[in-house]
Amino acid sequence: MYRPRKWVQVLVSDISLILTNQLKKVMKRLILVRHGKAEEEASGISDFERSLTLRGKIISRLMARRLSEKEKCVDVIMTSSAFRALETALIFAGEFGIDADKILMSNDMYYKMSLENLPSLLSVIREDADTITLFGHNPSFTQIANSLSREGCDPIPKSGIICISFKIPTWSDIGRNNGKIEYFLKPE
Repeated sequence: MYRPRKWVQVLVSDISLILTNQLKKVMKRLILVRHGKAEEEASGISDFERSLTLRGKIISRLMARRLSEKEKCVDVIMTSSAFRALETALIFAGEFGIDADKILMSNDMYYKMSLENLPSLLSVIREDADTITLFGHNPSFTQIANSLSREGCDPIPKSGIICISFKIPTWSDIGRNNGKIEYFLKPE
Protein backbone atom coordinates (compact mmCIF):
# COMPACT_ATOMS: atom_id res chain seq x y z
CA MET A 1 0.00 0.00 0.00
CA TYR A 2 1.27 3.44 -1.01
CA ARG A 3 1.57 6.08 1.69
CA PRO A 4 2.45 9.64 0.78
CA ARG A 5 5.55 10.93 2.39
CA LYS A 6 5.25 13.51 5.14
CA TRP A 7 6.61 16.31 2.93
CA VAL A 8 3.93 15.57 0.30
CA GLN A 9 1.21 15.96 2.94
CA VAL A 10 2.73 19.26 4.09
CA LEU A 11 2.98 20.49 0.50
CA VAL A 12 -0.67 19.61 -0.22
CA SER A 13 -1.70 21.35 3.00
CA ASP A 14 0.29 24.48 2.07
CA ILE A 15 -1.20 24.58 -1.44
CA SER A 16 -4.69 24.21 0.01
CA LEU A 17 -4.07 27.13 2.39
CA ILE A 18 -2.75 29.32 -0.44
CA LEU A 19 -5.76 28.55 -2.63
CA THR A 20 -8.17 29.27 0.24
CA ASN A 21 -6.49 32.64 0.83
CA GLN A 22 -6.65 33.42 -2.89
CA LEU A 23 -10.38 32.65 -2.94
CA LYS A 24 -10.92 35.00 -0.02
CA LYS A 25 -9.19 37.77 -1.96
CA VAL A 26 -11.61 37.48 -4.89
CA MET A 27 -14.63 38.12 -2.68
CA LYS A 28 -16.02 41.67 -2.84
CA ARG A 29 -18.94 42.82 -0.71
CA LEU A 30 -21.26 45.74 -1.42
CA ILE A 31 -23.40 46.98 1.46
CA LEU A 32 -26.31 49.25 0.55
CA VAL A 33 -27.80 51.33 3.36
CA ARG A 34 -30.91 53.38 2.74
CA HIS A 35 -30.95 56.68 4.63
CA GLY A 36 -33.00 56.97 7.81
CA LYS A 37 -36.42 58.59 8.13
CA ALA A 38 -36.23 62.22 7.07
CA GLU A 39 -38.38 65.21 7.85
CA GLU A 40 -41.25 65.96 5.51
CA GLU A 41 -40.70 68.47 2.76
CA ALA A 42 -41.38 71.97 4.03
CA SER A 43 -41.45 75.33 2.35
CA GLY A 44 -38.01 76.81 2.08
CA ILE A 45 -36.21 73.45 2.44
CA SER A 46 -35.34 71.52 -0.68
CA ASP A 47 -35.50 67.73 -0.89
CA PHE A 48 -31.69 67.73 -1.01
CA GLU A 49 -31.45 69.57 2.35
CA ARG A 50 -33.92 67.49 4.35
CA SER A 51 -32.55 66.22 7.66
CA LEU A 52 -33.20 63.02 9.57
CA THR A 53 -35.94 63.12 12.16
CA LEU A 54 -35.07 62.23 15.76
CA ARG A 55 -36.61 58.80 15.16
CA GLY A 56 -34.57 58.46 11.96
CA LYS A 57 -31.37 59.18 13.90
CA ILE A 58 -32.23 56.72 16.68
CA ILE A 59 -33.11 53.90 14.28
CA SER A 60 -30.02 54.60 12.15
CA ARG A 61 -27.85 54.29 15.26
CA LEU A 62 -29.51 50.98 16.18
CA MET A 63 -29.01 49.68 12.66
CA ALA A 64 -25.37 50.81 12.70
CA ARG A 65 -24.89 48.70 15.83
CA ARG A 66 -26.57 45.73 14.15
CA LEU A 67 -24.25 46.12 11.16
CA SER A 68 -21.20 46.31 13.46
CA GLU A 69 -22.23 42.92 14.86
CA LYS A 70 -22.00 41.48 11.32
CA GLU A 71 -19.00 43.44 10.05
CA LYS A 72 -15.84 44.09 12.04
CA CYS A 73 -14.83 46.87 9.68
CA VAL A 74 -15.79 48.45 6.39
CA ASP A 75 -13.09 49.52 3.96
CA VAL A 76 -14.89 52.43 2.31
CA ILE A 77 -17.97 54.52 3.05
CA MET A 78 -19.50 56.45 0.15
CA THR A 79 -22.68 58.47 0.39
CA SER A 80 -25.11 60.50 -1.60
CA SER A 81 -24.48 64.17 -0.99
CA ALA A 82 -28.12 64.68 0.09
CA PHE A 83 -28.06 65.74 3.74
CA ARG A 84 -30.21 62.87 5.08
CA ALA A 85 -27.92 60.27 3.47
CA LEU A 86 -24.81 62.07 4.75
CA GLU A 87 -26.27 62.17 8.28
CA THR A 88 -26.96 58.43 8.11
CA ALA A 89 -23.41 57.75 6.85
CA LEU A 90 -21.96 59.83 9.69
CA ILE A 91 -23.91 57.82 12.27
CA PHE A 92 -22.59 54.54 10.82
CA ALA A 93 -19.04 55.92 10.49
CA GLY A 94 -19.15 56.84 14.18
CA GLU A 95 -20.14 53.29 15.09
CA PHE A 96 -17.15 51.94 13.13
CA GLY A 97 -14.70 54.58 14.38
CA ILE A 98 -14.22 56.07 10.91
CA ASP A 99 -13.38 59.78 10.70
CA ALA A 100 -15.92 61.96 8.89
CA ASP A 101 -13.26 63.19 6.47
CA LYS A 102 -12.78 59.61 5.21
CA ILE A 103 -16.38 59.47 3.89
CA LEU A 104 -16.60 59.83 0.11
CA MET A 105 -19.54 61.83 -1.29
CA SER A 106 -21.10 61.65 -4.72
CA ASN A 107 -23.77 63.86 -6.28
CA ASP A 108 -24.43 61.03 -8.75
CA MET A 109 -25.79 58.90 -5.91
CA TYR A 110 -28.55 61.48 -5.40
CA TYR A 111 -29.40 62.48 -8.93
CA LYS A 112 -28.79 59.48 -11.14
CA MET A 113 -27.91 56.37 -9.17
CA SER A 114 -28.44 53.25 -11.26
CA LEU A 115 -26.84 49.95 -12.14
CA GLU A 116 -25.51 51.56 -15.31
CA ASN A 117 -23.52 54.24 -13.45
CA LEU A 118 -22.43 51.96 -10.57
CA PRO A 119 -19.17 50.91 -12.30
CA SER A 120 -18.07 54.53 -12.77
CA LEU A 121 -18.99 55.26 -9.16
CA LEU A 122 -16.93 52.29 -7.94
CA SER A 123 -13.99 53.16 -10.23
CA VAL A 124 -12.74 55.69 -7.66
CA ILE A 125 -12.45 52.93 -5.02
CA ARG A 126 -9.08 51.28 -4.50
CA GLU A 127 -9.09 47.62 -5.56
CA ASP A 128 -7.79 46.35 -2.23
CA ALA A 129 -11.02 47.55 -0.62
CA ASP A 130 -13.09 44.40 -0.29
CA THR A 131 -16.13 45.89 1.50
CA ILE A 132 -17.80 49.09 0.32
CA THR A 133 -20.77 50.61 2.12
CA LEU A 134 -22.97 52.95 0.09
CA PHE A 135 -25.59 55.26 1.62
CA GLY A 136 -28.40 56.46 -0.57
CA HIS A 137 -31.99 56.37 -1.67
CA ASN A 138 -34.86 54.31 -3.00
CA PRO A 139 -36.05 53.33 -5.50
CA SER A 140 -32.52 53.14 -6.95
CA PHE A 141 -30.99 51.07 -4.13
CA THR A 142 -33.71 48.42 -4.30
CA GLN A 143 -33.45 48.34 -8.10
CA ILE A 144 -29.67 47.92 -7.92
CA ALA A 145 -29.93 45.15 -5.30
CA ASN A 146 -32.52 43.35 -7.46
CA SER A 147 -30.30 43.62 -10.53
CA LEU A 148 -27.06 42.55 -8.84
CA SER A 149 -28.36 39.60 -6.84
CA ARG A 150 -29.58 36.36 -8.34
CA GLU A 151 -32.33 36.12 -5.70
CA GLY A 152 -33.71 39.66 -5.93
CA CYS A 153 -34.92 41.44 -2.80
CA ASP A 154 -37.85 43.16 -1.18
CA PRO A 155 -37.92 46.97 -1.12
CA ILE A 156 -35.25 48.34 1.22
CA PRO A 157 -36.96 50.22 4.08
CA LYS A 158 -35.58 53.42 5.60
CA SER A 159 -32.40 52.53 7.54
CA GLY A 160 -32.47 49.08 5.90
CA ILE A 161 -29.20 47.33 5.07
CA ILE A 162 -28.48 44.75 2.39
CA CYS A 163 -25.12 43.06 1.83
CA ILE A 164 -24.37 41.49 -1.54
CA SER A 165 -21.21 39.45 -2.09
CA PHE A 166 -19.47 38.84 -5.40
CA LYS A 167 -16.86 36.29 -6.40
CA ILE A 168 -14.90 38.81 -8.42
CA PRO A 169 -11.30 40.05 -8.21
CA THR A 170 -12.00 43.71 -9.08
CA TRP A 171 -14.90 46.10 -8.67
CA SER A 172 -15.04 46.59 -12.43
CA ASP A 173 -16.26 42.97 -12.71
CA ILE A 174 -19.48 43.70 -10.84
CA GLY A 175 -22.50 42.92 -12.99
CA ARG A 176 -26.10 41.92 -13.30
CA ASN A 177 -27.03 38.73 -11.43
CA ASN A 178 -23.47 37.91 -10.33
CA GLY A 179 -24.01 38.71 -6.65
CA LYS A 180 -25.46 36.79 -3.72
CA ILE A 181 -27.37 38.37 -0.84
CA GLU A 182 -25.47 37.65 2.37
CA TYR A 183 -27.96 39.36 4.67
CA PHE A 184 -30.83 41.86 4.67
CA LEU A 185 -31.30 43.80 7.90
CA LYS A 186 -34.54 45.67 8.46
CA PRO A 187 -35.50 47.90 11.38
CA GLU A 188 -37.82 46.20 13.86
